[in-house]
Amino acid sequence: MTDPIADYLTRVRNAIKAGHRVVEVPASNLKKEITRILFEKGYILSYKFVEDGPQGTIKIALKYDPLNKVSAIKKLQRVSTPGLRRYVGYREMPRVLNGLGIAILSTSKGVMTDKEAAGLKLGGEVICYVY
Repeated sequence: MTDPIADYLTRVRNAIKAGHRVVEVPASNLKKEITRILFEKGYILSYKFVEDGPQGTIKIALKYDPLNKVSAIKKLQRVSTPGLRRYVGYREMPRVLNGLGIAILSTSKGVMTDKEAAGLKLGGEVICYVY
């Protein structure tokens, strides 16, 4: 597998389209941080790290609207890929869905959202857009 983050996003996207309540993905430190941000911003219901084997897994409980069964995540879009890295400064921070979505960035101070990075005046690699 050449791009584990794209695999993570695709597994979550496919689980949402299939209507699953829980999805399991192989764990890594970057995936754990992305999952933490998705939970803090209200895009997923809960998550749990399971230490089994050399790598471990992340169990993610997806969040749906109880009335019309629509997922809280409308779109997950990978921005920076191994073949083409996308970096932004804090002045050129992307606005996702005119400020309603979030961009997840990898900065020198860790993984954070676009608003947190702009507040700290940090730029970094744009990992993905979520809305």
